[in-house]
Amino acid sequence: MQRICGTLAGAGYDVLLVGRKLKTSLPLSKKNYRQQLLKCWFNKGKLFYSEFNIRLFFFLLFEKADCICAIDLDTILPCYYISKFKGIKRVYDAHEYFSQLDEVVNRPSIYRLWKKIEERMIPKFKKGYTVCDSLAEEFRKNYNANYTVIRNVPLLVESNEQMRSEDVILYQGAVNKGRGLDKLALSMKDVNAKLWVCGNGNFMDEMRSVVQVNDLATKVIFFGMLPPEELKKRTAQANIAVNPFERTGLNQYLSLSNKFFDYIHAGIPQVTMNYPEYKKINDQFKIAELIDDLDPYAIAKAINRLITNKELYLQLKQNCLAAKQELNWQKEKDKLLNFYEGLFNE
Repeated sequence: MQRICGTLAGAGYDVLLVGRKLKTSLPLSKKNYRQQLLKCWFNKGKLFYSEFNIRLFFFLLFEKADCICAIDLDTILPCYYISKFKGIKRVYDAHEYFSQLDEVVNRPSIYRLWKKIEERMIPKFKKGYTVCDSLAEEFRKNYNANYTVIRNVPLLVESNEQMRSEDVILYQGAVNKGRGLDKLALSMKDVNAKLWVCGNGNFMDEMRSVVQVNDLATKVIFFGMLPPEELKKRTAQANIAVNPFERTGLNQYLSLSNKFFDYIHAGIPQVTMNYPEYKKINDQFKIAELIDDLDPYAIAKAINRLITNKELYLQLKQNCLAAKQELNWQKEKDKLLNFYEGLFNE
């Protein structure tokens, strides 16, 4: 969201980014766009979603705007009703296929609720964008919504190569259910290296338990949620990265995660899933070892291949440096600017 909002603000748009404030939220840094965090009494479950949507509706009610953009399905209701009430343009930014998230699709009552919202709301958002071709095709096929693909790729920053630690494997991002992180932790039994986990989420307690029960505390190191600059420093020190996803929801199978591109830009060969979007990019640039499932032995085997096969490792690393010249925000941002220019010129 920082890249999107910063790009739009830099092009002359007056942008307000609204989110929620948690106890763990870092202080807001100064940007070229406005920011507002809404504080809720509840922070999870039905009560949270209900409270946040109500608070968001009334906050937006008193904000002047020409266009409102809903970020994923959990903000779509207040954004729709405000756009109708004020007679302004509305856009849907689908970072993921929300009803097909692991934590949604495996809970029947929750799934039915979000699926009903999705079926009712997405057809009302004729304009929108998403992060990859596979998700765009799903929205087109299921809801006749022709969304633009704007990949969430990093800004291209040329940097000097830093000394890496050959015994550090990196996972960065949400520590959430459906990421296969328990299997990743178990794979470290067969890898002579440390796993750095940089992030937090709803699976943290379970992952810590797996680490403790299997005596992996000296091999799996938790850093928690890090500020962006600190995360970049940690990433620069890692030798190999991992990007695991369980295939328990269509979202995980079809999506294209931010960390996949972050690893490429850091010049780090990675172990990632043999899912359509990752395979498509890897077929083009060959920057990763692909695995078909999250069996701990399969993960360990792929990591160890990168550790022991120095020729392969160096080739993937060089391919990362070439790939980031094509997969970067300087090239991708034009799609975003063209989208909004077309929207406001209708």
